[in-house]
Order: sequence, then C-alpha cells, then structure tokens
Amino acid sequence: MTAKLIRFKDLAPGIRHFVFELPGAGALDFQPGQFASLTAQIGGREITRAYSLAAAPRGDNQFEICLNLVPDGVFSPYLFALGAGDTVELKGILGTFVWREPAMDSILVATGTGIVPYRAMLQVPQNRRITLIYGTRNAHNLLFLDEFRALSGVHFIPTVTRPDPDWAGATGRVQPLLLEALGERTDVQVYACGLREMVDSVRALCKERGMDRRQIITEKFD
Repeated sequence: MTAKLIRFKDLAPGIRHFVFELPGAGALDFQPGQFASLTAQIGGREITRAYSLAAAPRGDNQFEICLNLVPDGVFSPYLFALGAGDTVELKGILGTFVWREPAMDSILVATGTGIVPYRAMLQVPQNRRITLIYGTRNAHNLLFLDEFRALSGVHFIPTVTRPDPDWAGATGRVQPLLLEALGERTDVQVYACGLREMVDSVRALCKERGMDRRQIITEKFD
C-alpha cells in the first residue's frame, strides 16, 4: 500500500511528527499501540522499519508516526527528507503492544519516543486507573506534554534527568518513580516502552516484586 505524506511537524530538535494517508483506502482499522511497518528502496536495498502509531484510529484513511532523526541511520534520514506529497510503502500495521484484558490498574512507563504508542492508547477511554511515567533527558524533549497533562483520569508524571533551572517537575530516572507508584501492589499491569536498557530494567524490577510475567507488557526500540 502506498502512503502519502500529507503534513509533518517538528516537535523538538531532531523529533518529527508525520501524518500519512492511504489514497483510495477505506477507514483504517488497528489497535492503539500497534506500529506501522514501512519499506523503501534505499541505496539499492529494500529497507523496512517499524514505527509506533501516534494516534488511535479515527475512521479515516490516515495514520500518524513520530520518530527521532538518527543522523547515521538509514530509514529515519529517508523519512525526514520527504516532503508533503511524497510517498512510502506501508507493508502493514502490526504489533502486540496493546491494552491487555481483563482491565487492571496500569502503570505506563516511557522514555524518549517510547511515549508515542501511549498517545494513541490514551486517546481511547479506559475503565482502569492509569499512571503515566515519562522520562527524557531535557524538558524540551518531552513530547505531547500539554495533551498528557489535560487527560482526565490519568496521573501523569514527567521527569527529566538534566533539569533546567526553571523545571518544577520530577527529576531522575523513571525506575524509582515506578517503584513509588507500585508501592506494595502486585495486582497491576505495567507497560514499558523505550530503549532496551530501560525496558529490561523495568521488567526485572517488576519480577522482583513478584508480578506475573503476563502483567508486564513491553516494547523495545533497539
């Protein structure tokens, strides 16, 4: 399927939000938290990469992604070079990083662009209590900050490891905030999305607390 870029916006240095459409397609049907598998011919090779969808289905033929530019990478520079009207191939929408049933109180943990699937997931009302812990290095790299702060029924905790003097929020890594949010509870689901080191650390902490592996839902970006 050929996806056409219809608009894009830079959200932070080196981070861009893309909106694509599938001309002639009907309404897209997918689960929030899944990813788009994109492919292109780059340097004489067919390259495929997966990017989390940044918005829930809304009854049209559009999908959104948000990603970092990796200067020495292959696919992200290709996408960043696209202009409105340019195209890329969509191989499909896949992935299992979605809300688990039965619904349980949930703690969502993200670093960097690992926040992207949560934007889509939290656009769908949930019958569960949710805590969202989101960490970046600097405050200016916190994505969709106003949107998350405005969510009803979500306890949002942004944190930065290198705070500016005017930063009034939490500081440090996400793991201590996860432990604080858990307290003594094991009857919750923990979702973790981001780089491998953080995700593996969160999984280990939850297992040490005695949580069942089925309550720990993860997505790694590297």
